[in-house]
Amino acid sequence: MMTRTLLTAALAIAVAGPAVAQTPSSLGNYNDWTAWSYSGQNGKVCYIYSKPSELLPKSLNHGDVSFFIRTSPAEGIGQEANFVAGYAFEDNSTVTVDIDGKEFQMFTQGDSAWLVNAAEEEELVEAMRAGRSMTVTGKSRRGNETTYRYSLSGVTAATDKISSECK
Repeated sequence: MMTRTLLTAALAIAVAGPAVAQTPSSLGNYNDWTAWSYSGQNGKVCYIYSKPSELLPKSLNHGDVSFFIRTSPAEGIGQEANFVAGYAFEDNSTVTVDIDGKEFQMFTQGDSAWLVNAAEEEELVEAMRAGRSMTVTGKSRRGNETTYRYSLSGVTAATDKISSECK
């Protein structure tokens, strides 16, 4: 279940502007992924979320780390990937997402990362749905190279759920 910090991060990512979002409602657990929805300023927003199964190097305090896929039809967002680390990334750095050998690049801002090429959002989600594992690598502002491994078990069911829930 989401911690309060992760819930706050998810809401901050998903909601633009000064409006206060409602508390998300669970749409279910799907193996290693969960699905959520809430009513935002511009309509219903749905997202899936997971924590990594492995955080490397083990000697570091990684904080709360998570990966989201968000959809908000009222905002024209079909699928938007977002990676959130528990620390600030190195300025002007990128994060690499590797799904069974297929790589995607994300730009960083603070403790978050989004796809460099938004046109690849659908391709990334399809790779996640077809894949077995996902590895996310980045570099902290302190210069630490970090690696996160995610199971993709449940992604298909979770993305199907948010697709049917947020139309």
